Amino acid sequence: MNEATPPSKGSLIRESVTLRAVLLGVLITVVFGAWVRQAEIVVCACQITESVPAIPGVAALITLIFLNPLLAWSRILRPLTRGEILTTFLFVTVALSMSGCGVIRFLLALVSGVVYYATPENGFEGLEKHAPGWLVPKGSGVIQRMYQGPPSGEVGHVPWQAWLVPLAMWTLFFVLLWVTLVCVLILLRRSWAEKEHLMFPLVFWPLEMTETHGNPLAIPGFFKNRIMWLGFGFAAFYNLVNIIHAFYPTLPEIKGVINFGAGSTYARPWNCFLPVNMFFRPDLIGIGFLVSTEICFSIWFFYLFSKLEALVLTSLGVQTAGLPFVQEQSIGAYLAMAFVLIYLARSHLVPVFRYILFLDRKAPPGNEEEVLTYRKAFSGAVLGFASLVLFCRAAGMASWVAITYLGIVVAVAIVYARIRAETGVPLIWLFPFYMQKKLMLFSLGSAPFMEHGGPETVTMFAMLTFLSRGYFPSLAAYQLEAFRLFKLINVNLRQITGTLLLAVGVGALVSFYYHLAPYYAKGALSMRGGIWGWTMAVEEYRTAATYQTVPLLPDPQRICAAGFGGLLTIVLSLLRFKYLDFPLHPLGFAMATAYGDLIWFPFLVVWCLKYPIVRYGGNRLYKQLVPGFLGFALGHFVVAGIIWGLLGTTGKEAVLRYGVWFG
Repeated sequence: MNEATPPSKGSLIRESVTLRAVLLGVLITVVFGAWVRQAEIVVCACQITESVPAIPGVAALITLIFLNPLLAWSRILRPLTRGEILTTFLFVTVALSMSGCGVIRFLLALVSGVVYYATPENGFEGLEKHAPGWLVPKGSGVIQRMYQGPPSGEVGHVPWQAWLVPLAMWTLFFVLLWVTLVCVLILLRRSWAEKEHLMFPLVFWPLEMTETHGNPLAIPGFFKNRIMWLGFGFAAFYNLVNIIHAFYPTLPEIKGVINFGAGSTYARPWNCFLPVNMFFRPDLIGIGFLVSTEICFSIWFFYLFSKLEALVLTSLGVQTAGLPFVQEQSIGAYLAMAFVLIYLARSHLVPVFRYILFLDRKAPPGNEEEVLTYRKAFSGAVLGFASLVLFCRAAGMASWVAITYLGIVVAVAIVYARIRAETGVPLIWLFPFYMQKKLMLFSLGSAPFMEHGGPETVTMFAMLTFLSRGYFPSLAAYQLEAFRLFKLINVNLRQITGTLLLAVGVGALVSFYYHLAPYYAKGALSMRGGIWGWTMAVEEYRTAATYQTVPLLPDPQRICAAGFGGLLTIVLSLLRFKYLDFPLHPLGFAMATAYGDLIWFPFLVVWCLKYPIVRYGGNRLYKQLVPGFLGFALGHFVVAGIIWGLLGTTGKEAVLRYGVWFG
């Protein structure tokens, strides 16, 4: 595995992000957006935007890699440079990730649900009147036609005039949040990349796939590696067996998940330990081979540790449902980790902030070489966050709720970006679900929201649930990886930052179109699954409507669980700081409590394979095998993602029998 050589400090000549690459990214986003619409929204067969990187981005990357030699050979068009190929890949990845169920679909469910499901009995009507018209279209029958489709005999058209202002304002919200997160990451980037020397494992894959040593006629060496194709073949075989089974159910299949202990009845306390799910995920195993062995060990260790917690507490007679509250432990771990990360970066941040506050005249090292100067990045973070708070305030949310909620969202996003930068675990949902919002509710109860905010606050708080249940804040990790990737291939970092900001805006608008068009043409309720997240939206508004009559009380047990998660994270960080060979990593604990049920077994497999390889085969054997594991992930993305995702647009019954989920 050969990593590109970073340019020297004296090198000032960087490749520019070309207009051709941006236009190509926009074009592929529009074309592949139709693929996403049919596969995810209309048929709901395969969530191809959930993978890391998103399947449409992988498809664009592979297409351009193999199309480029033809362009060079034909001499009709100038072949694409490596920077142009990677720019297009990242543009499509970020833009079409906006179409995923964790972004636009959740948002549309929350925006429309308060109107469509409103009845005098459920109290939604009392909330609906507090939903601002510039965020929720309230024209006559606008939302009803979205769910039910046009009247019989009529052609369904999207009432764009009613949606124009809400779509523009929500796109602005996404852009402001992206700017805020990116500016915060710019302040931390140099400490992570150049002082701590984080590996950014997910950057290796596109680098390897596009390395032609400057010869546009050449096929990258990655695709000539026999070990890579061996790994690719294993993943292809696994998926092809299941695809054939989907068409011919009498033939055998290879199960993607084994439920150990499922279907059996166990007495207390063992009933809280079982069942245990073992997921077979080629993408996690393949890219997970780049993850350090201590992280792999920590993930499965802390997953089993959480099971042991439940066993011990149940044995002691504690019978509260939900114990040991692993998601609550995870939000405590994430917030504590955010504090730890800032503390560890203090040698970098202290001079930076002294310069920002004009306490030092001399700029810190790297100020002019940074994506934005530190003062501009700090100003962007402050102004972006303040604009988000003003946005929420204008929508009726109390300032203290907006500041606290958005602060937690940003903190979790920073830790997720760190996880991607340090470990490379390719999972977009790797954060504590719902907990950015629920932390405030189980810590304070609902009374402060009603007394110091009122119905307007709880309505907007419910509408912004997509920030904690969805994954838009996690997308900022792509920008951090882009900094690393484009620095290695010597492309202008400021231009790629603006390009991905454009991708967010374009992706939001394209996503809104590809959602609303089929909804109004046929009715969202006529589609498989309806609007993704509608049950979440109904539950959020139902709960918010009862705060006045049935207030939610603080939950001491969940508060203790969050505190335990935070305290354990700090203890683990201190132990790792004091003992360099300490085997347990705090990020492993944060990930195991966030989504351990899915990731523990793939990383147990990785640990069992990688540990003896590194210990007895050394770095040389490890590097020789990396292409095979990357090929294993690529084979899964190509067969289960691209090929099966394209077949998923047909909506045939066989396609629905083999559900592939990348989230």
